[in-house]
Amino acid sequence: MSAEPQSIPPWYKQFWPWFLIGLLASSVTFSVTYLVLSIHFYDGTVEQDYYKQGLAINEQLAKQEHARQLGLEAVMRADPRTGDIVIDLAGERRPERLHLELIFPTESSRDRSLVLEHVRDGRYVTSIDQPLNYRWYLHLQPTEGRDAEWRLTGEARFPTEGEISLSPGI
Repeated sequence: MSAEPQSIPPWYKQFWPWFLIGLLASSVTFSVTYLVLSIHFYDGTVEQDYYKQGLAINEQLAKQEHARQLGLEAVMRADPRTGDIVIDLAGERRPERLHLELIFPTESSRDRSLVLEHVRDGRYVTSIDQPLNYRWYLHLQPTEGRDAEWRLTGEARFPTEGEISLSPGI
């Protein structure tokens, strides 16, 4: 009795070649899909001059140290119903205007810059047209931009009825 040789089916009728081809095809498909999505939905969180901004951290720390030397601190209150923002500034310096930058952590398009007017005894007031929601970083300076001599920083989660402390942050 001799054993009959079994015929081996061609490769395209077997499971393992198709399994391996399917793995490769799915990996290429997902890679191309994620590439297209990352190009289409670019979030822009990294600035072009990120290196210069990284070097400027020492300048910002010097501003905060100067605010500490001047004994500056502030308390901020934001009324979610009326949109009024009131800041009480304590310390040696009381300029006629303060600049408050509201920085949204993930989307620079949502950042806001406000000018607060001095009304009396270190109290500054402004109002906003849209209510604030979510978490924000706060920078308070006597002038707008990089040439301010001091800066106070803080962080807040809106809406809030409580007080938000702004300090030199060092």
